[in-house]
Amino acid sequence: MAKNKLVSEFYQLKVSQIIDKRVWDLPIISEKEDIYHVLSILGTRNHIWVVKDKKTKELVGVITEHDVLSILAPMNIPTYIYGIPDLSSIKYGTAKTAEDVMSNRIIACKPDDKIIDVLKKMMKYNLRRLPVIIDKKIVGELTLNQLIRKYYGATQFIPIDQDIIEGAK
Repeated sequence: MAKNKLVSEFYQLKVSQIIDKRVWDLPIISEKEDIYHVLSILGTRNHIWVVKDKKTKELVGVITEHDVLSILAPMNIPTYIYGIPDLSSIKYGTAKTAEDVMSNRIIACKPDDKIIDVLKKMMKYNLRRLPVIIDKKIVGELTLNQLIRKYYGATQFIPIDQDIIEGAK
């Protein structure tokens, strides 16, 4: 019975109770950043949030390792096709900036969203991370890893409403 109560409490938590509030530590770049800067970041991170510009932090897209796979290994274009292919590719010189390779279909959550709703969204779209936005501005991210740590911590008698960062001290 205690585990059912724990799960119910976990589901009712709000995103703001779990997210890491260190926005400066998120992989964020401007949509006009050079493709080689994108690759340098993806060499150490598995995703990048793309913003209109770093000052406003208006979220316009995301780039994952999977997105970069297609620009590194583009389809072979038959020689009888004339002109530059309509593909984002390093080989064909059509992937020059973050904007050229980002996905602009953003699945996001808000600080007041309940964890149960976020988990359903992650399942529906097969995602491991969601940007947390307020008025189109990225204010954090919620990852599956954070959710796992939060739930596991609660099974180890760390209060479910205690901040993850606080619990690590």
